[in-house]
Amino acid sequence: MDKDLNKNKEPESNVRRDFLKKGVLATAAFMIIPRHVMGRGFTAPSDKLIIAGIGVGGKGSSDLSAFHNSGIANIAYLCDVDTRRAANSVKAYPKAKFYKDWREMLDKEHKNFDAVSVSTPDHNHAIQAFAAMQLGKHVYVQKPLAHDIYEAHMMTQAAARYKVVTQMGNQGSSNDGTRLLKEWYDADLIGDVHTVYAWTDRPVWPQGIPWPSAKTEIPKELDWDLWLGTAPNKNYVDKLVPFNWRGWWDYGTGALGDMGCHLMEAPFSVLNLKYAKDVQCSVGSVYVDEFKKGYFPDSCPPSSHVTLTFPKTNKTKGDVKVHWMDGGIQPDRPEELGANEIFGDGGNGTLFIGTKGKMLCDTYSENPRLLPLSRNENLKIAEKYPRVKDGANGHYKQWIEGCIAGYGKKELSSPFEIAGPLTEALLMANLAVRGYDLHKEVLGEDVYPGRSVKLLWDNDAKKVTNVDDVNQFVKRNYREGWKNLTF
Repeated sequence: MDKDLNKNKEPESNVRRDFLKKGVLATAAFMIIPRHVMGRGFTAPSDKLIIAGIGVGGKGSSDLSAFHNSGIANIAYLCDVDTRRAANSVKAYPKAKFYKDWREMLDKEHKNFDAVSVSTPDHNHAIQAFAAMQLGKHVYVQKPLAHDIYEAHMMTQAAARYKVVTQMGNQGSSNDGTRLLKEWYDADLIGDVHTVYAWTDRPVWPQGIPWPSAKTEIPKELDWDLWLGTAPNKNYVDKLVPFNWRGWWDYGTGALGDMGCHLMEAPFSVLNLKYAKDVQCSVGSVYVDEFKKGYFPDSCPPSSHVTLTFPKTNKTKGDVKVHWMDGGIQPDRPEELGANEIFGDGGNGTLFIGTKGKMLCDTYSENPRLLPLSRNENLKIAEKYPRVKDGANGHYKQWIEGCIAGYGKKELSSPFEIAGPLTEALLMANLAVRGYDLHKEVLGEDVYPGRSVKLLWDNDAKKVTNVDDVNQFVKRNYREGWKNLTF
């Protein structure tokens, strides 16, 4: 697939214009100004990065605030399909011009800003960020990077192709914790890691439920068609916006998508993990009535335990098994942890198991410690990896500084070359959670797909080799009027 993606059968300008004109920026007259006309790393005369925000309520609002508070960015354009959610940002940046349709904003204003922040539901991340990158705009995209594996791969390719500065919103990757864990591992304090556990108490939204049959009136402030974007056309569901969309496959990626980028970033960074070679899972069921378990294919399950196998890296002596657990499931407490000592942060955590010992951290790689805790007393290891000033809070400014410096001029914590493979691994795990039910006829009942099956992954072909039916989830088809990503 990589070879196919890199083929350029038409002039780049024609491909780019076709993508924007026919599917993404479907407006009448539109001409793209290549980034090189202004110069890579172009900044306004004020020497501040000019940012346009897509999705400016909730997390989008806090992202914009962090950019603004850096002192080296101006928030010039706001876009949101829901004026209720956008109200705080509109008030905070009264000089910023507001749009409801991101396509219109990019069409009309692309000459007037340098970078785009995307903080929309998962199913629209890729198409919005991809359009911005094709315009030569630097992009900051909330986690997870994309909704499906193909999108994540395409975004990674696009960042390199269009030479734009990128960052995913897993801000814990800028914390000192990950760097400490890397330094301890490099110092051979726990030996060779062969097993990792990451777990969360999420979801904290409804999952494992049927799609509601009752039609609910769409709030007048919400443009439902624009909110749906690439997703199938369905009736509005009460309370889906602003948060409960995470539990539906058409829009979200479940607890894995929500917390996986925070909890599995450290293992990827410490062990140099890339692409898994196989995945298997078990999932929790719900009971519809006294006698029958329910399976609702539109909804993510209430809990899951996924096991990914990663091939040997330059940091390991063999394969690494990475276990993901959600819905409140946790691994066995390490024997080295005292009976009254908190496992992770109580609801979330990441545990590394090596041949000589173990190490543990909380969400965002915070509070890293060796086990038993007595090993941390008077622990002194030379600082090997440069720190990001202000840690997670500095994640935003790091990206802005990178944009101002220009492509390839500054090291970032989670550029797409790192964030893309991480996201692909999480979405591969979801293939097992969501995949194909091989055993319905044998068991005589509906069960969550992926159970009792190991999916074998061919990363070059980007496909599962032993159960073809799950490959329908590797690359989804956008609804009519929204063109799938392609070069």
